[in-house]
Amino acid sequence: MTPSFEEPRFARIYRAPGRVNLIGEHTDYNDGFVMPAAIDLFTYAAIRPRDDRALFIPSENFSESVEFDLNQPDPRARGHWSDYVCGVAVMLERVGYKLRGADLTIRSDVPIGAGLSSSAAIEVAAGFALLDNSSFEIDRVELATLCQKAENEFVGMRCGIMDQFISCNAQAGTALMLDCRSLDFNLLSLPEDVRLVICNTMVKHELGSSEYNTRRAECEAGVRYFATLLPNIRALRDVSIEDLDRFGAGLNEVVYKRCRHVITENARVAEAASALEQNDLTRFGELMAESHRSLRDDYEVSCAELNIMVDLAASVEGVHGARMTGGGFGGSTINLVKTERVPEFKQIVATGYQEATGISPEILVCAAAAGATRI
Repeated sequence: MTPSFEEPRFARIYRAPGRVNLIGEHTDYNDGFVMPAAIDLFTYAAIRPRDDRALFIPSENFSESVEFDLNQPDPRARGHWSDYVCGVAVMLERVGYKLRGADLTIRSDVPIGAGLSSSAAIEVAAGFALLDNSSFEIDRVELATLCQKAENEFVGMRCGIMDQFISCNAQAGTALMLDCRSLDFNLLSLPEDVRLVICNTMVKHELGSSEYNTRRAECEAGVRYFATLLPNIRALRDVSIEDLDRFGAGLNEVVYKRCRHVITENARVAEAASALEQNDLTRFGELMAESHRSLRDDYEVSCAELNIMVDLAASVEGVHGARMTGGGFGGSTINLVKTERVPEFKQIVATGYQEATGISPEILVCAAAAGATRI
């Protein structure tokens, strides 16, 4: 629901969506391919200009406020939700956007810790608002890149470009196949009789953030190895399955498995795009299942709760595909479900999950939404 910020306190309101990733997990930071879709859950940024260079940033979700001085010479992250907003301001300033001060209130419908990219939604909504408040044109690709940089360099999370890119560039009713190296993308229509159903496990295991960075380091080790054997290897995106079969014996077992996931996942994304263009949801769902197994067994970022969710979904008629989405170690699954089967799906999955885990899940029925905008 659009927030009813009081007027005339706030002149402008902006929103940016969260996202699910249909297929292509942990490939973005390997220069690979991904297929996210924005969802109709949003972060809102309501802004009023100030005459100084201060940002006053209240969060309605956290019921607290933060002040940030745009003139400070060496701003540092504080390990706080406000880092996502302040980091974007810092990166915009560093590339030459001299921002005007503002009162910037944040409110979000995107569940935090559910693997739906609440952080990118905050970054993009804030960045869009800060640029427009300072009378700068919005280049959506540049904004996505700077928001990613804020998360990498200011917040300290080494995420890829996918989350910020889809939040900036999505179009309603579509998924977006993105080449994370060139940033070229294709929009792929989603069937009108299918809903994006998100099942939040309601768990987030603490090792998630540290293990994410560990996976990146393991992929980088694989790249260094293949670069000694093959020309023009800049990322795992440049390594084929044939290369892995030929030279993989020289890798330790863990790095080999990480490389195998990324290499095969890139191939799955390409095949999934073709399946979606042909409206072959049976094959698309098979690829989603293969992706989940690879994330579970080769990349080792799933967990018992996610696996239970996926297994339950597979037992329901009318489910085209199910897999974990996001970084892993908890969070959510994404399910492509025939619209008329959604009520049955919700009942079966919620009951089965609670019986298996003792946890009541959150099930969100979403549509593919458009990217960031002023409202």
